[in-house]
Amino acid sequence: MTEPETLRCATHPDVETTLRCGKCGKPICPRCMVQTPVGARCPDCARLYKLPTYQVSTIYYLRAAGTALGTAVVIGIIWGIIESFLPFRFFTLIIGAGIGYAIGELVSRSVNRKRGPWLAVIGSLGVVICFGMTFAVEMVRFGFISFGGLGILFTLGAIAIGIYMAVNRLR
Repeated sequence: MTEPETLRCATHPDVETTLRCGKCGKPICPRCMVQTPVGARCPDCARLYKLPTYQVSTIYYLRAAGTALGTAVVIGIIWGIIESFLPFRFFTLIIGAGIGYAIGELVSRSVNRKRGPWLAVIGSLGVVICFGMTFAVEMVRFGFISFGGLGILFTLGAIAIGIYMAVNRLR
């Protein structure tokens, strides 16, 4: 049995190695080796890149922001009008989930089902803006925001549930 040839890593010349890329044959050390289903590869042959689903361009971010803002304003105004006629704060939790899902789904569709942490942030901000619009409608109609007893807790819970739903649709 012959002794394996000791080589120097192509990326790290100070490291001795006996490994070679399974595709191009370039000497590689364990630090730069990428394990693939077909064997050890150098970083060039392994072609490490992000999945297309997570490659989001600036245009997609602008689309997502516009969709989130437009949806939040429209739904917020509609919900603000409906909420003035429904005194039951428990429905706010259910509506919060629906708002979060709707904003997350519409933003997702507007960016061709792309995913990413910044899209989740945009969706979350859309939910917050939506509830802000609800408060603005209340201010215009009544001149004040009335929470009553546990109203603030239900509203904060609804915002949290809405953000959770939007983030789950977009991350």
